[in-house]
Amino acid sequence: MRRGRRLAIDVGDARIGVASCDPDGVLATPVETVPGRDVPAAHRRLGQLVEEYEPIEVVVGLPRSLSGGEGPAAAKVRAFAQTLARTVTPTPVRLVDERMSTVTAGQSLRASGVTSRKGRSVIDQAAAVVILQNALESERASGTPPGEGVEAIV
Repeated sequence: MRRGRRLAIDVGDARIGVASCDPDGVLATPVETVPGRDVPAAHRRLGQLVEEYEPIEVVVGLPRSLSGGEGPAAAKVRAFAQTLARTVTPTPVRLVDERMSTVTAGQSLRASGVTSRKGRSVIDQAAAVVILQNALESERASGTPPGEGVEAIV
């Protein structure tokens, strides 16, 4: 397991959830929810978070169907990740499967007593936590970085 902090991003149309982990890669925690409608502003804020947290990589959740296929949402996230990779160079950006992360996050929030109205503001952060925790567990089990690397398009 590589040592170093990571950031995880759950990209949505309206909001982008961000999570981080400790330098040992043990525990993922929520960071903030970035407004997602203004994409250039979102990329600027994410760039600031990368500068602040100095992660060894940024993990972006890739929405796949339950069968593993990719649709329009995945294409949108791939394009977002490529632009982000250019924004945060030289920090590597990786795409990881995020199937069921939002569902899992929602179930966890409801189980802890968070109402749906209050939950909207934190569901994206919680999904980013699930994405990051899964990526950390994958790396711990396989010994290799999770997902696939993203090349920055110029």
